[in-house]
Amino acid sequence: MYEDKFEAAIRGSYEVREQQRAKQIADGKQDAGQRGAVTGGAHLDALTTLIVGHIVEDLGYPAESILTGKRAELPGYYRPTKQWDLVVKDGDQLVAAIEFKSQSGSFGNNFNNRTEEAIGSAVDTQRAIDAGLLGPARPWLGYLFVLEDADGSTRGASRDFSPQFKVDPAFRNRPSYAERYRLLCKRLVEEELYDAACFVLAPKELDRPISQPDEDLTFDRFIDSLTRHVKRNPYL
Repeated sequence: MYEDKFEAAIRGSYEVREQQRAKQIADGKQDAGQRGAVTGGAHLDALTTLIVGHIVEDLGYPAESILTGKRAELPGYYRPTKQWDLVVKDGDQLVAAIEFKSQSGSFGNNFNNRTEEAIGSAVDTQRAIDAGLLGPARPWLGYLFVLEDADGSTRGASRDFSPQFKVDPAFRNRPSYAERYRLLCKRLVEEELYDAACFVLAPKELDRPISQPDEDLTFDRFIDSLTRHVKRNPYL
């Protein structure tokens, strides 16, 4: 349904990254490498716009109930607040909250941080929900991850695991970072930390296709899950 718009939003994220990196170099910033392409923020704004348009235009939800940027801040349980990327409110009730994440390069350096971040945010928010901090009804939580489709993300990892106990069989044989992120997103939903997740592999090269390697983690399924929840809300 949204395939063309979704692909355009993903493709556009790389263009925004490069614009941010170039600007930081011109401004003499120190993080003008790969990190500089993401610390400027906004590279996934097109995805936010796509989802907001669906909620407001297609589902008829009030535009004033959609919060992004610094306004998309919610109370936590183990910390005072957590800023999400997109929040939908209905008065004193949280309807939905979505986290957008991406990674381009430095795959080995960031995987554990991204994993801990995703799990920690979900556990904190789920506990805040249980404590009644986000309204009487359970909201919908979504996690969308875009990984650069590159040799460093899709080939098997080079380091063997040697912990004190046996590694989960899914992580044996040195799976690629793409496979690890796919498994992370899958388990986040299976363990009900998030209601839906989307995992996308996106190459920088325009002549290579964007892929969604798990049928349970496609954007269509993500949007369908969000739509079903929003439609149950009293606004509609």
